[in-house]
Amino acid sequence: MKAGADADRSRDRICPEHAYETILAPVKATVILVGVALFVTACSSSSSRPPNPTIAAAQTFRLEGFRPAHAVTPGRPFEISFRIAKPGGGTLTDYRTGPGPHTGVHLIVVRDDLSTLIHRHPPIAADGTIRQRLVLPAGGPYRVLVDVYPLLAGPLRNFQLIGNVDASGSAPVQRLPPFRPTQVVDGYHVALHGAGRIRAVTPTFADVTVTDPSGRPTRFSEWYGALAHAIFFRAGSLDYFHTHVCGAAASACASAVGGTRIVGKSTKPGRLNVGILLPVPGKWRLFLQFKPGAHIVTAPFTLTVR
Repeated sequence: MKAGADADRSRDRICPEHAYETILAPVKATVILVGVALFVTACSSSSSRPPNPTIAAAQTFRLEGFRPAHAVTPGRPFEISFRIAKPGGGTLTDYRTGPGPHTGVHLIVVRDDLSTLIHRHPPIAADGTIRQRLVLPAGGPYRVLVDVYPLLAGPLRNFQLIGNVDASGSAPVQRLPPFRPTQVVDGYHVALHGAGRIRAVTPTFADVTVTDPSGRPTRFSEWYGALAHAIFFRAGSLDYFHTHVCGAAASACASAVGGTRIVGKSTKPGRLNVGILLPVPGKWRLFLQFKPGAHIVTAPFTLTVR
């Protein structure tokens, strides 16, 4: 794969329940703004075929000037940069910001085998240029997911665009490990309870307990507006869902799928209540991220969603 280009992924159609809702996969390289009648025709099944509608040219948000355009070297810093082109022309410069976790753009880089995830909120220049320095740990293909919160009138709250980056070298593909209810990361014991209850398109809450290296309940610090981030990718298709765990005082913290809003809460040290609403069944990888002090802890879990 070449950086910034993936023709098969870019041309997939977007159904309305995917295009207009919060943090829901499958994600696409462009967001298409067309009439509802077109979406119904393209995405629903029927025993009879309606007449083909006359369709005007689609208008899209898209990544523009995506860099790097060549393979990068694992272990060495490099810069991702791009702009977001608006459907009517020009560059998107106005984003939703505030005290909640939606501070403009989530930049999430994930290796195709789900062995590595990097999550940043990059600064946005006045001209709309977005830049972020990163280091990829191993060779192989990486998906670059840009979760965008534009400051626009109308129903479009957020959308996702995708690019791709290759890291040179031939690191072996890592198979997803089986589900393990407890992960130990940097001395922190992270236990996930209730994973067996997860069903596609069904709101579910899973409890997580976290103890620090001394065995005490972990105190979570606010990071990117939330006490914890739960980032989900589906194996193979890389469908995506992202939700947050927030304290009692947090605002703008809910995620939405269809007409359902879901938000996780934390009311005491060492306890997280994670809201989950995944769109399709399959094998998923949950990356649970929290900040107990000066560094970020990422605890990965493999989930089977039925």
